[in-house]
Amino acid sequence: MKIKSTLLVMGAMLLSGLVQAQDGWNWPADPAQEAKARELNAAYTDYMKSEQFVEATKPLHWLLVNTPELNESIYINGTAIYKGAADKTADAAQKLIYQDSVMALYEKRGKIYNNVAKWIENKAYYGYVFFKGDKTRIPAVVADFEKAIELNGTISNHKLLEAYFDLVYRNNAFNKVYTGEQVLAIYEKVNGLLNEAEARGKDVTSSKSTLEAILVNMELIDCNFIENTMGPKLKADPTNEELANQIFRYSVQYKCYSSNSFMAALEFIDSKNPTFATSQVRAMKYMSAGEFDKAEPVLVKAMTLAENNKQKGEVQMELAKIYTQGGKKSQARTAAKEAAALDPELTASAFSLIGDLYMSAFNDCRGGESRAKDYSIFIAAYNAYQRAGDSKGMAGARSRFPSKEELFTEGLQVGGSLSTGCWVGETVTLATRD
Repeated sequence: MKIKSTLLVMGAMLLSGLVQAQDGWNWPADPAQEAKARELNAAYTDYMKSEQFVEATKPLHWLLVNTPELNESIYINGTAIYKGAADKTADAAQKLIYQDSVMALYEKRGKIYNNVAKWIENKAYYGYVFFKGDKTRIPAVVADFEKAIELNGTISNHKLLEAYFDLVYRNNAFNKVYTGEQVLAIYEKVNGLLNEAEARGKDVTSSKSTLEAILVNMELIDCNFIENTMGPKLKADPTNEELANQIFRYSVQYKCYSSNSFMAALEFIDSKNPTFATSQVRAMKYMSAGEFDKAEPVLVKAMTLAENNKQKGEVQMELAKIYTQGGKKSQARTAAKEAAALDPELTASAFSLIGDLYMSAFNDCRGGESRAKDYSIFIAAYNAYQRAGDSKGMAGARSRFPSKEELFTEGLQVGGSLSTGCWVGETVTLATRD
């Protein structure tokens, strides 16, 4: 797994800079030692200024061994010098020595000055650059990142959060140290820190995308994981809002819509913090399961959350279907007409549904006294299908029109008007099937 190269060129941004002077110099009491310390301090500083980092390590080493409490600057400058020496050295063994020296300087500095919080993030960054490919060293670097978060509450440079999660990925790949739940917990923690950085005005879009790519690459989450690992936890703790949100988010991301855990999370979220989308999806899930009595009140709630006529039209169309299933044909027609009025794009589906309602109304409305009147319902259905542009429905309805003979027998004529009566309540222009 590769992280964007920006992580590898951030040293100058992350480091506090080379230090030329510090208060609190502790020169040796012995005059000869003091003179040598002053000489070597000036020597390594000159080498450092001219970027002769390998040469600078020699006088610096003497100071670190013989005057370890001379001044904190020898540690601040020392990390930059040993990092520079490592970069300039081609020999792998010597390079590692210099890199280890950087880590050792931070450890020594912490023991003497007890100010780990000031520099632990820099140490973690160096550890990532040096040891991200070393399975034995990665755990310690992960620990440095976690120490930085523990001490400071965050990672000040949000780009480093990408490095941290990349190390978690590598640590798991190399050392198999995390459960799926632990990885998710770390991911959520890092994502939360990115949200905080975003609230401070930082652009974290790229970092979030990188985190998501790493998580996907770990291949820990799938529908079975969500259902069989996360789902039972929510069942045991049904008020766990954070877990419900995780299940919902991952179910949507990995398209795990048919699971019981997704439905449980959806119900929790929609009950606690409903939106039009959650209520609509929840109702659709109930409808697909044939639980129309559950779907209706959720759709009614969705109507109050709709932000525009298009959304309101969608809800009315679904209510029309529910009323149809419940045999509430008049209510279904009203809802369908309202759907078409709210969103003209729903006209076809709305009036096809109305046509179906009329076609199914024959047995409900048949009086048995006038065939023309009984069959006029099919003319009303034809008119609805015609408005929907439903040629198949129109053909089916026309085949049920009264015949010329039936109209003649009742003293009626083609082109005359007739009320269907019943709940349909339409006045239609008489026509025949032949």
